Amino acid sequence: MNFIFISPNFPQKYWQFCAALKKNGVNVFGIADAPYDELVPELKSALTEYYRVDNMEDYNQMYRAVAYFAFKYGRIDWLESNNEYWLEQDARLRTDFNICSGIKTDRIDSIKEKSEMKKYYAKGGIRTARQIKASEGLEAVLHFGTEAGYPLFSKPDVGVGAGGAHKLNNEDEVRRFFKNTPLAECYVIEEFVTGNICTYDAIIDSNSNPLFESMCVCPPSIADIVNNNLDSTYFVEQHMSENLRFWGRRTVKAFEVKSRFVHLEFFCLDRAHKGLGDEGDFVALEVNMRPGGGYTPDMINYAHSADVYQIWADMIAFDKRQTPDNNDDYFCVYSGRRDGVEYVLSHEEIMEKYRYALCMWDRVPDVLSGAMGNQSYIGRFKTIEERDEFLWDTTNRK
Repeated sequence: MNFIFISPNFPQKYWQFCAALKKNGVNVFGIADAPYDELVPELKSALTEYYRVDNMEDYNQMYRAVAYFAFKYGRIDWLESNNEYWLEQDARLRTDFNICSGIKTDRIDSIKEKSEMKKYYAKGGIRTARQIKASEGLEAVLHFGTEAGYPLFSKPDVGVGAGGAHKLNNEDEVRRFFKNTPLAECYVIEEFVTGNICTYDAIIDSNSNPLFESMCVCPPSIADIVNNNLDSTYFVEQHMSENLRFWGRRTVKAFEVKSRFVHLEFFCLDRAHKGLGDEGDFVALEVNMRPGGGYTPDMINYAHSADVYQIWADMIAFDKRQTPDNNDDYFCVYSGRRDGVEYVLSHEEIMEKYRYALCMWDRVPDVLSGAMGNQSYIGRFKTIEERDEFLWDTTNRK
């Protein structure tokens, strides 16, 4: 099997996907813009060959790189980046080279545009917040606000993370949004929903069945973290809500997901919301057809004593899971601190108090720091009390 991995060097931990593929006997070819000498040794040893391009945004260069591997090694069976930023380009390359193992250009809008996602949610009978495209114009959005009620929430129709997302509290703020927002017509406006964001993280086989499932909870939303410069916290649940499992699997079927790692976002309502449900019900937010960002795959591994890199590679190579579930489950907690902020407990005090529980601690790459903070701590715990104490100790500011 010939597998092209796009940008296997970022995030850095993605070398583990490549190593797991190699373990399963797959030829793994890498394409990225980093010099070969800058690749970590583990990635170098996992790749059959590496092709460096000057600019990954230049489709002609990417096309030539894929063509080189196809000419030298024969038919390409898979092409994947597992990265939101490259999903559209991945689809275009699959289409141009007739690689049938993933999403092609005829389906890409359904997973990139939030407005298109609504159609698939509706097809599956999955509850979502009401929405209107800003391109319908100011008067249409004002009428929508009268019907849906304020506040509203604006966000780019196509976008990664929470960039550009804003709460609109009244008609005046809607008018200012249209007046002051560049490319306002590229946004969608939704009724405002309150609650924790929870994610259904799963590795799906070719028949749309889960080989592995996990659940994350994000107490502050990414939008609030970015817009208000909050500390970034979230955790992998010890056990998945059966209610979320139901809606996650239903969403997978509605979007006809096959042979992918997915990260599906839902609101867990913190109060009854007319037309959407009661407190504790799940409402679909958006789909992400790739693993959760940052350190999430590693956190899932720590939480469930698993290896999602290998489970994913087993799905690619064998369309089944090769490793058993050992049922040794924890809460795994991420806490990201901000530079320039004074905390009650110092870094050294955190390291001393939680040396028994810390799985990772690291500086966050600058490109991710807006959403994830500058200094990260990841710990795992058996009880809710331990989990919450860790969250308090790592984020309590002076």
